[in-house]
Amino acid sequence: MRLTDRLSQPQRIVVVIALGMAFGAAGIYLVNLRNTAFGWYAYTPLSQVAYPPHTGLAGWLRLILWLALIGLWALMSVRMLRPSQEEPPHD
Repeated sequence: MRLTDRLSQPQRIVVVIALGMAFGAAGIYLVNLRNTAFGWYAYTPLSQVAYPPHTGLAGWLRLILWLALIGLWALMSVRMLRPSQEEPPHD
């Protein structure tokens, strides 16, 4: 018996949406880890060499990170939303 077998379908959908939001927050955090540029870029102290505008992760690395998080969310969603063993399949 899975932990989610006791949840109804609407409750499972809420869990999948919450899981997507959690993965989204984690993705935003991970993508912006090394990004020192923040705020309004035209402000004089932030436009110096010490704060270059693109110091975060490389674009391809951000893409791979987002694709991995989206793939993980999709797999978790399929697992969460599949019918339990006791339920007969709907035709």
